[in-house]
Amino acid sequence: MDSVRTEIAQIIDALETGKYKRVRKRLRHMHPAKIASLIETLDDALRLSVWQQVDAAHEGRILAHLTPELARQLHSESGESISTEEEAAAASEAHHASTQMREVREALALGKLKRVGKILHAMHPAKVAGLLESLPPKERVDAWSMVETDRAGKVLSYLHDESCASLAMEMDPEDLVIAVRRLDLDDLVDLIQALPEEVGRQVLQATDERHREKLVSMLSYPEDSAGGLMNTDHISVRPDVKVQTVLGYLRLLKTLPVQTDKLMVADRKGVYQGALRLSTLVTVQPERRVADIMDTEIPAIPVDMPDDEVARLFQDLDLLSAPVVDAQNNLIGRITVDDVVDQIRESSERAMMNMAGLDQEADIFAPVLTSSRRRAVWLGINLVTAFLAAWVIGLFQTTLERVVALAVLMPIVASMGGIAGSQTLTLVIRGMALGQVAGGNARALLSKEMGIAALNGVVWAVVVAGLAVAWFGDWQIGGVIGAAILINLLFAALAGLIVPLVLDRMGIDPALAGGVILTTVTDVIGFFAFLGLATVVL
Repeated sequence: MDSVRTEIAQIIDALETGKYKRVRKRLRHMHPAKIASLIETLDDALRLSVWQQVDAAHEGRILAHLTPELARQLHSESGESISTEEEAAAASEAHHASTQMREVREALALGKLKRVGKILHAMHPAKVAGLLESLPPKERVDAWSMVETDRAGKVLSYLHDESCASLAMEMDPEDLVIAVRRLDLDDLVDLIQALPEEVGRQVLQATDERHREKLVSMLSYPEDSAGGLMNTDHISVRPDVKVQTVLGYLRLLKTLPVQTDKLMVADRKGVYQGALRLSTLVTVQPERRVADIMDTEIPAIPVDMPDDEVARLFQDLDLLSAPVVDAQNNLIGRITVDDVVDQIRESSERAMMNMAGLDQEADIFAPVLTSSRRRAVWLGINLVTAFLAAWVIGLFQTTLERVVALAVLMPIVASMGGIAGSQTLTLVIRGMALGQVAGGNARALLSKEMGIAALNGVVWAVVVAGLAVAWFGDWQIGGVIGAAILINLLFAALAGLIVPLVLDRMGIDPALAGGVILTTVTDVIGFFAFLGLATVVL
């Protein structure tokens, strides 16, 4: 009897702390009659909470042990099922994410956790991950508790690092190990790197010895390198065997790794020789040797190649997969296009977030203090640059007091320079990411950008000068602002090209700091040119 009370207490405690996965695990190992007895001892709120965690396949057997009235009440609570049409809609691309999120939030607010589980079950793991990251923390944890353990690992692999770590910590260690054991090795490596060190070590130790050795090897490579992208699931054959031998070997395997469009060819020592396309393998005579039909032009990717260069290589050569080799040209893995697509997406997210001084792995619902601390650094840097621009304006305080019109027109000069500089900066950062901008062609690109700045500077200097004259009736003010705009646009183009090149050479991401520096340059030069010319001329 004491053991029963202890079990009931443990279930209630797990419910109150939101450990729904733990509740479901305990209920799965209990006899239906025992679950019925437990339900009868609870108050209405706890009774419904327990019933929401009962496996749908066991509902009938549990209801049979309850009183008719209580059975009818709980059976009505099970009516929250999804129709075939709704399930198809939840699984389709056309079903908008906002609709899914609204349905999940409504179900969570009503305590209809079974419905949440069914909605999430009908969605692709990537969609589930996106939905979870769109929910506030409390709702996210409740929804996460309804994701089946055998699907949880795949969902974790699609989450950003911060969200992944927090949700993984909501799971019992043994459940986490079960959840991730079916992941591809490259996804498992990414997941281990996202988890807290101790939890990641537990996951690593729980894998079998053969996989553990591969994981340790893959974890030794930097995350932003070819080694960090690669998987070890490649199929390799020797160059001296015949096609019929290779075909027999593939039949024994029964299944091929995903994204397999070619087999890797390596000699007895494991040195990479080339690749054998499946399209070639199934169309040549069986007695042909692999060495005679393999493609030796498919490049092997060095394991330490930066991931952005890997992505560029896949793009330029239209690759679906490519071999990865070590310093001795030994074949150690392969990279597939799905991992490259993920890298490209992450790079674009990183560039966009870095321009605002943010981390693309950060949780959108991170705690207020954490988010404030992250943003405070860049706000502080921006404040310093703003004071620098204010100091320049202060140098010409006497001129501003004498000619009030200058204060009205001053923002126009800074704004025009900022826009022109941002255009050049964006173009150069994109060119650098695609490998189109290097030291060799920087001078030619500078000439082109300066030419554009000069032409646009003259055109808009004339337009703004004319408007200023019409507004204030002073030709001198028109001439001063026109000249200042031309000067600022020229310096903006110069800064837009030089700043990202210098930052890149210093090992600083241009997308992270380029915008702040550019804004400072255009503000300072614009104000100095405008107010300096006004001091001399007026």
